[in-house]
Amino acid sequence: MIFSSIRKRVLARNRKRVLTGNKKRILARNKKIILARNGKRVLARKWVPPVSILRPGIAQLSIVLFAFLIAPIAASAQHFDGAAAYEYARQFAAIGPRWPTGQGHIKAEHFLRVHFLRAHDQLEEDAFTADTPIGPVPLCNFIVRFPGSKPGVIVLGTHYETNYPLRNINFVGANDGASTTGLLMTIADRLRDQAAHSPGKKLAGYSVWLVFFDGEEAIQQWSASDSTYGSRHLAAKWGRDGTLNQIKAFMLADMIGDKDLDIQRETHSTAWLISLVAEAAKKFGYQRYFFQQEMAVEDDHLPFVERGVPSIDVIDLDYGPNNSYHHTAQDTMDKISAHSLTIDGDVFMESIRLIDQR
Repeated sequence: MIFSSIRKRVLARNRKRVLTGNKKRILARNKKIILARNGKRVLARKWVPPVSILRPGIAQLSIVLFAFLIAPIAASAQHFDGAAAYEYARQFAAIGPRWPTGQGHIKAEHFLRVHFLRAHDQLEEDAFTADTPIGPVPLCNFIVRFPGSKPGVIVLGTHYETNYPLRNINFVGANDGASTTGLLMTIADRLRDQAAHSPGKKLAGYSVWLVFFDGEEAIQQWSASDSTYGSRHLAAKWGRDGTLNQIKAFMLADMIGDKDLDIQRETHSTAWLISLVAEAAKKFGYQRYFFQQEMAVEDDHLPFVERGVPSIDVIDLDYGPNNSYHHTAQDTMDKISAHSLTIDGDVFMESIRLIDQR
């Protein structure tokens, strides 16, 4: 019949559309085929026996074994907790301006000290006095160490203080200092958890050290001698005592909480580390947030670059329209996002894994 013929063609056409749609949504994961149907992921019948052909006991056992096997896969696929990083950043920015010699700076030091001591982490306070245009200024780097099971160290860094010349405009540095402080604090949470579940309570690869630098900002006007006080001090100190020789990679995070995330390819950075970070970003489909532009930036990585340490500055120096929020009172928490911090954390954690494999 004509009606029957038309109905068959319509069904065939609809079936083709469904198959084509499914084909586009097939994800290969651990050699198991997963089909997306009606917004849910279901396992292809190809490798899951229909329960109807199994005895009840075997069916239950199969489900238990399946759940046991996929649990580690699901856990490893979890994204970084950007919401936790944002909350740490919010608490830190709530201290207010953190310029050296001010009360906010003392509160910022106390915030970091209390947090990591309560967590029973290996915390070192690297206190020193900097020679600045306003005279001697007491500063303090904070170093948190997570021991690894093989020789070598990966260092992650950020600065935590705010700009001294902007001390009278209520500059809280939500993006510039607070966001990456929150990022590293949440990375510490992840590393602490990894170590707790590893043999000997050590990370599976290299040791990871987190450094919260003081004195990155200029006291008067940016120059080689009036900037990066904390990183210049620590790089020189570690050069003298041989610590630099242990460092496999140094990764600096700066101003990457920006809602409109656009991380530049910083041209002083080590080429293989740029490629490695790009590879880490690609794993999550984050390419559009990384290295679409390039520029040279003077930052806390340079004292390490100058001493031959493989280093990268992961920085978004395009904050607001025409960079209009940078170093202004508009650098507030509403300009940063948990989503951007999730992206940052995913890429930093994956970069650690890739460096461990080198």
